Amino acid sequence: MHFTPNLARKCFSALNQQHNNRPVVFLDGPGGSQVPSSVLSKMNDYLGHYNANLGGHYFSSKITVDLMNEARFYGQQFVNAEHANNIVFGANMTSLTFQLSRTISRDWEHGDEVVVTALDHYSNVSSWQLAAEDRGAVVKQARVSEHDCSLDYDHFESLLSSKTRLVAVTYASNTTGTITDIKRIVALAKKYGAQVYVDAVHFAPHASIDVQDLGCDFLVCSAYKFFGPHLGIAYIAPEWLQTLRPYKVEPATDTGPGRFETGTQSFEALAGFIASVDYIASWGTGDSLRKKLTSAMAQFGQHEEQISRYFLERLSCYEDLTLYGVGQSCHKKRTPTFAITSSKYTPELMAKALGEQNICVWNGHFYAIGLIEQLGLKDSGGVLRVGFMHYNTLEEVDAFFDALGKI
Repeated sequence: MHFTPNLARKCFSALNQQHNNRPVVFLDGPGGSQVPSSVLSKMNDYLGHYNANLGGHYFSSKITVDLMNEARFYGQQFVNAEHANNIVFGANMTSLTFQLSRTISRDWEHGDEVVVTALDHYSNVSSWQLAAEDRGAVVKQARVSEHDCSLDYDHFESLLSSKTRLVAVTYASNTTGTITDIKRIVALAKKYGAQVYVDAVHFAPHASIDVQDLGCDFLVCSAYKFFGPHLGIAYIAPEWLQTLRPYKVEPATDTGPGRFETGTQSFEALAGFIASVDYIASWGTGDSLRKKLTSAMAQFGQHEEQISRYFLERLSCYEDLTLYGVGQSCHKKRTPTFAITSSKYTPELMAKALGEQNICVWNGHFYAIGLIEQLGLKDSGGVLRVGFMHYNTLEEVDAFFDALGKI
C-alpha cells in the first residue's frame, strides 16, 4: 500500500478522537507514539485466548513459545541482526540498560574508562556511571557542539584511550532530534578496542536500523516509540551472546538470549511488538519483511522531511523563538523533533497553554540533563519539545503555530 499520512491516520483511533469537543493534535511522539488498532487487537487476542508461560505440554504454552520465537525473528528483521538469537527482550530500554551494564562491566578494573555523551538520555549515562562507580572505573562525558546540538566529535575522540572499555552514545537526541554518526563513533572506538552501546530509542520510528552496517556491539530501543506497547528490545552482537556472564537465577537457561531475560516476559507485549513491526512493513514493498521495513521507513522519512521543512519555515517567522538543534530539514541530520525556547514565556507556560488547546507537547529536560545543562537552560525550565511522526500532517504544523499565536 502506498503511504500517505491521511491513510495512516485511519489506523489510529487516538488520532480521530475529540476532547472537549475539539480535535486533538499529538505532537508528543518523542515521549511515546500512538498505537494502531492492529496492535491493540493482537495483544487482546493473545491475552484473551493463549495466556500461558513457556515450556508447557499444552496448546497455549506451545503458542507462546512460537510467539517468543516469532518476536525474536521480527526483532532481527527490524535491526538487521545476524540471527534471531541476538535479540533480547525486557521491560523497557532503561531496565535493560541497567541490567546489561552490570553484566558488561563485570570484568572492568580500577582505572578503566567509559565515555558517555552530553547528548544522551540519562538512561544511557547513569547506567554506566553507576556501573563504573561499582568497579572503580572512570567516566568521561563528550560535549555537544552548541551551534547545532550535534556531538562534538573532536572532543569525543580526545577522550578515547587504551583504557577505554566502552562508549555509550545515542543514535538520535530525544530532545533536539540531532542524529549521531554512529559508524564514525564505532570506527573511532574500535581503534582502542572499546565496545559501543547505542541508544536507538528516539531514532527507531524515523529510519531503518542496520546493526551489521553500524558495527556496534549493543543497540537498544523501545517498541512504544514505534507504534507498539511498552517493551524493551536489545541487540547483542554474536561475540558477546555467550561470553558475557549475566546475573540470572540458577535454573534459568544459560544458552542464547534467554540467559539475559530475567523473569517471565510480557508475552502480550511481544504480540504487540510483532504487530507494530507488521504495521510499519504494511506501507513498504519488497519480497521480505526486511525490505518492506526499509521501504516503509524511506517513505516515512520523505514525509517527515517535508514536515520538518515546513515547521522550520514557519518557525523562522517568530523572532522571539530560539531553536536548539540542526536548522535544516535534512533527514540524515535530524528527526522531526524540535527543541525551542521563547524570550517571552517559559517552556512550562507554553506547554500548559498549548495543552489547553489540545496541542499535546512536552516541556523540560527529557532526562537529557547533560545537554540542558551545557546549553544553560536548566534553571529556566529546559525547552519546549515538539515532535512529529509519520502520521502527523502539515495542517497540524499550522495548528501548532496558530495555537502558539493565541498564547
